[in-house]
Amino acid sequence: MLTRRHILAAGGGGFATLAMPSLLRAQQVEVIEMRGTPRGERVWYNPIGLAITPGTTLRFVNHDPVNSHTATAYHPELFDRVAHIPDGAAPWNSDFLLPDESFEVALEVPGVYDYYCLPHEMAAMVGRIVVGRPTDAVWQDPAEDTGDLPEAALRAFPAVEAILDRGRIDPEET
Repeated sequence: MLTRRHILAAGGGGFATLAMPSLLRAQQVEVIEMRGTPRGERVWYNPIGLAITPGTTLRFVNHDPVNSHTATAYHPELFDRVAHIPDGAAPWNSDFLLPDESFEVALEVPGVYDYYCLPHEMAAMVGRIVVGRPTDAVWQDPAEDTGDLPEAALRAFPAVEAILDRGRIDPEET
């Protein structure tokens, strides 16, 4: 077990981060809000596009006062959908989140991850996460197979290049 004494004996701060097990290191967390209008006629994720480094944790938070939402990866294991996450990446489904509830998932495998809200996919409540860079050795972009995605969802996804250029794309920018 790593104690304060070990860290101080090793020279303190800078070395401590390297010596600590990865579970104890500070983890980067990016928040994705689930939003909606007061009467529920429009719903969205904010941001809708996000570039992150491998290992970043995403925290989906429902800030919609009237709707429950999900954050569900496009994957055959989840509702028999065409995969829109890299091979080897674990699919996720938050289940229904009520207002002010949240869900977290860490993305490790470089590539493009598309996800949607189960009850609101037809209303284009979708998002795209780009993990790493296309120059990464194991980079994958499974988003090229449109499969069974509704046209509204396909139109809503921001381009991978735009996400990489800007780092974050809010819904009003698409």
